[in-house]
Amino acid sequence: KLEAKADSRTSLTVLAQQFETDKWGVHRYTPHYEHQFARFADQPVNLLEIGIGGYEHSGEGGGSLLMWKSHFPKGNIFGLDIHDKSFMDQERVKTFTGDQSDEAMLRKIAAEAGLLHIVIDDGSHRPADVIKTFSVLFPLLALDGIYVIEDTQTSYWPSWGGAHNTKARWTTMAFVKRLIDGLNYEEFVGDSYTPSYTDLNVAQVTCYHNLVFIQKGENKEGVSPSK
Repeated sequence: KLEAKADSRTSLTVLAQQFETDKWGVHRYTPHYEHQFARFADQPVNLLEIGIGGYEHSGEGGGSLLMWKSHFPKGNIFGLDIHDKSFMDQERVKTFTGDQSDEAMLRKIAAEAGLLHIVIDDGSHRPADVIKTFSVLFPLLALDGIYVIEDTQTSYWPSWGGAHNTKARWTTMAFVKRLIDGLNYEEFVGDSYTPSYTDLNVAQVTCYHNLVFIQKGENKEGVSPSK
């Protein structure tokens, strides 16, 4: 288990500006990342980011991979993109080319990377892909790891596979809401419910604007005395 240390390095917001990643500017993600990742400071983390940026343009994208490399000086940074971004490969940065919904590819990356401590899904943003990727990678995440889903606004956009109806069950945010219910599975009334893997292994869900952090950990405290 990784030990936390105080973080005195350059802020993520400054690094995001330096490496021209939209995690600050287009979005306002970096302060949340800084807070959520503080306990991993100066640790040899294995971080996988899905979606490298630059789309199909050769030689473009990768700013966030460089940001993470700088932020985690002892970390190993891995990236997956549907387009070839191998120009980014360097010391402590390795890229893979493939579809984030390809289970075999995801398992290959996890096997090569070793135990993953952080996974960031900044890929297609289509709910079906987001949920499939989570279903494969979350069980492979370290017990104290963090899984991040970016740009959840697509949950509400039909053109991206989402829905205007906030009660639709197939969207990314509907899935996140079920994870939140699962935090309290021990309080469900009735004896027929069998807790899922996520019920048992999601310890915390933190939602910001278009950004979700899912903390992995044992979720077993015992039922309420008044149940």
